[in-house]
Amino acid sequence: MSAIIEIENLTHRFADGTVGLDRVTVEIEAGAFVVIAGANGSGKTTLLRHLNGLLRPTSGSVRVAGISVQENPMQSRVLVGMVFQDADSQIVGETVRDDVAFGPENLRLDRAEIDRRVGEALSVTGLTPLADKRPHLLSGGEKRRLAIAGILAMRPRVVVCDEPFANLDYPGVRQVLDQILRLHRAGGTIIVTTHDLEKVLAHANRLIFMRGGRIEGDGPPPALVARAESFGVRHPRAVQHLGVEALSWLS
Repeated sequence: MSAIIEIENLTHRFADGTVGLDRVTVEIEAGAFVVIAGANGSGKTTLLRHLNGLLRPTSGSVRVAGISVQENPMQSRVLVGMVFQDADSQIVGETVRDDVAFGPENLRLDRAEIDRRVGEALSVTGLTPLADKRPHLLSGGEKRRLAIAGILAMRPRVVVCDEPFANLDYPGVRQVLDQILRLHRAGGTIIVTTHDLEKVLAHANRLIFMRGGRIEGDGPPPALVARAESFGVRHPRAVQHLGVEALSWLS
């Protein structure tokens, strides 16, 4: 399969001189399910924010579906949908329905198409009964599902989730994980950052470890997971007895 994301020698230095990314080079194939893990400050979120132009590189390049993110950040935001750890930061609508419609409206689609996409996204994420509710009254899991619904309505080719299970209870984790897997089954390329491998690793076909702004491990999850704690990530203990595939929280 061809690469949908091409990152070459990507370096990012923050205003205070801190190096967030240090010459990162990586390709991600279309349709892949990639987990990026590492301790806080390893560069995970900084890397994600270059995929749709939320950060600009100090040097190096990022291309999505052959399009330069630096040269065309607006097009990259159509191609790459992002679910942030803080779902509240993505809420812009007065109601759940309005929030999901925000992206398609900015694409300048006609009203009938917007309504169709919103209806489908609400249905798939199980939010139709909450369509007229104020978003800030939703639970944590519902807010993450709302963020995913907004992405669904935009129909991006890549979906990026930054610590999507943070601060969620067990039902919330299952709800959000189910929606991520739906996106993947529909053909989307999925990239998830986490420091909690046991919630998602069973569904990934690639595991990347980051440390100090660099990629220091990259390969199939069963081959790499034993090294997790050397990168400041808790090793999922059940792997030793059951294997990576048995970790799914949706079993």
